Amino acid sequence: MAMLTVRNLPDDVHRALRVQAAQHGHSTEAEVREILTMAVKPDVRVRVGDALSALGRRIGMTNEDLEVFDQVKDKTPAEPLRFE
Repeated sequence: MAMLTVRNLPDDVHRALRVQAAQHGHSTEAEVREILTMAVKPDVRVRVGDALSALGRRIGMTNEDLEVFDQVKDKTPAEPLRFE
């Protein structure tokens, strides 16, 4: 496993970490591992499709709004690449 050293951590932050660790029944090191894990690997991962869908619902987008894209879409088949 990798090791990480954090330099110049303010005393009040270190003290707060120790207190929080004690409240959770962890060592300070275990508490820091838990905090870092939750920060970079949350339990719920946001998926792009879900986020776009939620955004569309939030702004009130309907299927009729999306039909505009079908009308202006270039329907010409793409030419395959040639490596000549």
